Amino acid sequence: MIGGRSVLAVITARGGSKGLPRKNLLPFRGAPLIAWTIQAAQAAKSIDRLILSSDDPEIIGTARALGCEAPFRRAPELASDTAASVDVMLDAADRAPGHDIVVLLQPTSPLRTAGDIEATLALMAESGAPSAVSVSEAPCHPYLIFQRDGAGRLSPFVEKPAELSWRRQDLPSAFRINGAVYAADLAWLRAGRSFWKAGETVAHEMPAERSVDIDTLEDFRVAERSSA
Repeated sequence: MIGGRSVLAVITARGGSKGLPRKNLLPFRGAPLIAWTIQAAQAAKSIDRLILSSDDPEIIGTARALGCEAPFRRAPELASDTAASVDVMLDAADRAPGHDIVVLLQPTSPLRTAGDIEATLALMAESGAPSAVSVSEAPCHPYLIFQRDGAGRLSPFVEKPAELSWRRQDLPSAFRINGAVYAADLAWLRAGRSFWKAGETVAHEMPAERSVDIDTLEDFRVAERSSA
C-alpha cells in the first residue's frame, strides 16, 4: 500500500512481437527477459498484488515458475498489435478487483529497479497527483528537432523562444516518458483512459542507462551492454 491505498501491479507481456520475436522470453543476463521485471516488482514493498496479463501459455508458465501470479489468459482481441495498453490494464483491474492504484510494468524495461517503482508511487502519493510515470532526459532537445518541406527547407517542430541560445546547456530540461513505470489512480484512469495528462501527471526521473526500452535487437544489445 501507499498512502493507505491498495496497489495492483500488472506485467503486460503478449506473445506476439514483430520487432523482436518472442522478446519477453529471450535470455537476458542469464534469465528470461520477463524475469527482471518480475523480480523488481516482487521487491517493491508498496505493491499489494502482482499479476501477469498475457495471451501466451509459455509466458504464463514462465511467470508462474518465477513466482508471479497469472490468474487468467488475456483475450485475443487484447493481444493484437493495435490493442491499447489502457484497455489491457482495465481488463486486468476488472479481473483482479479491490485496488485503488494500478501500476503498468512492461518486460521491455528490464533495467528498471524496485527503487524506481517505489519512487514513482511515493511521488504520486506525496504530491497528491492522480498519476505518475518514469522519465529520462530526452536524447535530443525538442527545440533542436526540425522537419523539411517538399523543397527541403527546414522548420522547427517546436519554436524556440528568441531569447534562448542554441547551446544545449542553455536550454530548459526536456524529458521523455521511458516506458519503465506507469502508475495511476484507477478511477482517474477509467475516466481519462490515459496514464498521463498535462498539468496533472508527475514524473520520476531515471538515468539513461536504466531507461532502455527494448523493441529491436539493437535495443536488446544496448541493454545487455548497459552498466546499470
